[in-house]
Amino acid sequence: MSDENDIDLDVIRDVYRRERDRRIRPDGARQYARVAGDFGYYAKDPYTARTERAPVDDRVEVLIIGAGFGGLQTGAFLRDAGIDGIRLMDEAGDVGGTWYWNRYPGVRCDIESYVYMPLLEETGYVPTERYATGEEIRQHAVRIAEHYDLYRDTLFQTRATSLTWDEDAAEWIVATDRGDQFRARYVITSSGTLTQPKLPGIPGIETFRGHTFHTSRWDYGYTGGDQNGGLEMLRDKRVGVVGTGATGLQVVPQLAEHAKELVVFQRTPSTVDVRDNRPTDPEWAASLEPGWQRERMENFLAVLAGEPVEESLVTDGWTRTPSLQREILSGSFGETTDTEVDDAITMNRIRTRVDEIVDDPATAAVLKPWYRYMCKRPGFSDRYLQSFNQPNVRLVDTADTHGISAMTENAVVVGEDEHELDCVIFATGFEAGVSGVVSGTLPVAGRGGRQLLEAWGRGPRTLHGFYTHGFPNLLQLGAMQNANSVNFVHILQEQATHIAAVIARAERENAAWVEPSVDSEDAWVREVYATAHDTSAFQAECTPGYYNGEGTAAITGMTYSPGPVVFHRLLREWRDGDMSDVLVSTEQATARSQHTYAEATA
Repeated sequence: MSDENDIDLDVIRDVYRRERDRRIRPDGARQYARVAGDFGYYAKDPYTARTERAPVDDRVEVLIIGAGFGGLQTGAFLRDAGIDGIRLMDEAGDVGGTWYWNRYPGVRCDIESYVYMPLLEETGYVPTERYATGEEIRQHAVRIAEHYDLYRDTLFQTRATSLTWDEDAAEWIVATDRGDQFRARYVITSSGTLTQPKLPGIPGIETFRGHTFHTSRWDYGYTGGDQNGGLEMLRDKRVGVVGTGATGLQVVPQLAEHAKELVVFQRTPSTVDVRDNRPTDPEWAASLEPGWQRERMENFLAVLAGEPVEESLVTDGWTRTPSLQREILSGSFGETTDTEVDDAITMNRIRTRVDEIVDDPATAAVLKPWYRYMCKRPGFSDRYLQSFNQPNVRLVDTADTHGISAMTENAVVVGEDEHELDCVIFATGFEAGVSGVVSGTLPVAGRGGRQLLEAWGRGPRTLHGFYTHGFPNLLQLGAMQNANSVNFVHILQEQATHIAAVIARAERENAAWVEPSVDSEDAWVREVYATAHDTSAFQAECTPGYYNGEGTAAITGMTYSPGPVVFHRLLREWRDGDMSDVLVSTEQATARSQHTYAEATA
């Protein structure tokens, strides 16, 4: 173990830079391929058979695009507020979002389930383990939908293809890939950021004649078994895994147990700290008093945000390193040298753990992470490192070749070495932070036909991250110009609470629609940028990953840097006011409708 006296920051910084430079690629995020065109089959739904139906041409009060925990919580709170006519729509075959898609063996949450799984008290449920399995979480999503009657009028296996504001009717025209064209008074987008898989752009990937799939579309027909393991059909198979992030940490132990041979291709190792999962104590569960989950969630959020608390109710890997996490989540990098020393001590401890667990020194050396703690999302596992002690498991380092060099009909090539395989599984993650609205795959035309991405031509413009001037009754969930934390489901809960409150108030006061004024939007954008910490120096020193645009980009000013506790307090205080910033009266609506968007904002 290291203490402050053992730390030489200059030496550590030099090592970190060398390790970063080994992995930097000039193509940045372009090294990944979208699962479209020739690779479209990687995105197909393996869990629910497609059901044909007639196009829908009706009208609903509220359309929620996305049926993950963001959409479900929004629907639940709208139900509580007495709003009827709610429709959930999702490309998946059921609710659950990322937990619908990710059913790979070993999948679990890495946030304590008692604070991660929402609406536990409301639905009368306590998770069976501290870190629940993916299937338990997915079933809880179903429980929420059933409890709040959100299955009524849903459209699954359906993707929105355009949103167009009808000036005369003051509602949205929604078109989909199923031929639907229906109307909605309000549209709420909660299409998520961890559902669209991405693939590495490996030369020759299309020539491989073995079996391939992405972890978020797991092929149990090929492997056998289920999320709990039992992958017996791999007993005679040589299997390769590409990717060693959070998914890789969970998948590798399962594959190591069953595959004849497992080859793990790693560009950058993850940090692997102690997970310490355990069953829920029945006596503890029976002792819980009303309000326990809200208290626990807010306590966890406050600890990570650096807010004073009398006691940390959650003791885990996250609450052990809150000051290090705030560097990336709120942009406080560089405030003190002490933080960098704490970072180095933490990383030395994690690297020492690798030596303590992995038998082969050469393999252990490759598994050690050499970067600042929050350069990547921290990982936790009590089985991953142990897998490399098994004789059927090999680790292939691809850092010096900047990833896998090529694929042939029967092999994965790294440099001059060919690794013959029967199956390649891509644990390469998702298009993180890219919703259909942001990417442009869901075009949005607001007042006067103005396109949303055109309005955001110089950067996103919102009030509190939820809505944009010129786009009435369009609300969105996400981290853009909003607050963030590692327990993003809690963030979504606060956002859903806010959106439901705004819509309920608009209905009570017979507002023509919800739309921020130009002044309020301008003020918020200025506030976000004025309070933003510049994380570019921190991100530039990191090994490439999705946090820093694969080493070529640093996004600053996109989240509210003072943090989620401050932001949620700000929202509550704002809701206590008259909401005049967003509630548009009939007279105001008439005046605005007489001008195009461009004229209104000239």
